[in-house]
Amino acid sequence: MRIVRDYHFIEQQDRGATAAIGNFDGVHFGHRSVIELASKAAPDAPLGVVTFEPHPREYFAPNSPPFRLMGRDARASRLEKLGVERLYELSFNAALAALSPREFAGDVLRDGLGLAHVVVGADFCFGKGRTGTAQDLVRFGAEFGFGVTIAPLIAQDTQTVSSTAIRQALTAGKPRDAAAMLGHWHRIEGPVISGEQRGRKMGYPTANISIDGLHPPAFGVYAVLVDVLEGPFKGSYQGAASLGVRPMFGENKANLETYLFDFKGDLYGTPLSVALVEYLRGEEKFDSLDALIAQMDADCARARSILAAL
Repeated sequence: MRIVRDYHFIEQQDRGATAAIGNFDGVHFGHRSVIELASKAAPDAPLGVVTFEPHPREYFAPNSPPFRLMGRDARASRLEKLGVERLYELSFNAALAALSPREFAGDVLRDGLGLAHVVVGADFCFGKGRTGTAQDLVRFGAEFGFGVTIAPLIAQDTQTVSSTAIRQALTAGKPRDAAAMLGHWHRIEGPVISGEQRGRKMGYPTANISIDGLHPPAFGVYAVLVDVLEGPFKGSYQGAASLGVRPMFGENKANLETYLFDFKGDLYGTPLSVALVEYLRGEEKFDSLDALIAQMDADCARARSILAAL
């Protein structure tokens, strides 16, 4: 998959694509339906996705609580798995934010990217102040010479599939509900960072991952599936993970600590992808380390049982 980040400098091979447009946070079922329509709109054209970095919400409200379901690398990886050949990851800045809907359609989609066809969701808004609608894009497409398809919103059990609904499910400690809307397990990805090594001293060495910038699911313990993405230990594993601030040990920055079952090795700096499968319990502060270790034993036994049934 080729990644393009500046629509002012496009190589000829990257023009003429059919592209889905959106933020694609989480790459859920609704997003996948838009991408699938794009692949069918012009089967002989490269399949593309137009998205933005940072997320426009981060640009306009930089001090708002973290809300993203995945970072840019995780999103790119997921889109590539769906067959996307061109990822137009446009820099969302003051100049782009100031474009009127007509300027965005003409300057970016036609002149810049040279798209042959675009697909957007029925609730798509674009241009300065989000004043452009999907129907406006149809009109601009006819004027500027590119095709436009509007994808219907996807509903599941009477609820519209959306990144907001997925965040709500994760906040409620319902990762399986989130997975049903995503079409895949919700994953937290990143390199293993150094920790306090408390788990190692208790017989439970963990691989720690930052959750900075991501929407925090319910704090607590989860049964997880783990992919080691690179290095000598590359492969898939099962485990149990603690997400949160570790109240047993005072005030701490929230992160994800994952214990991989039956694993021995050094993972520092190695990128991991940790899938949240089932929420086991909330965070607790125990009376002693022995009580904590006994609970960890029980957590791991329960996680093994849950994961064995997948």
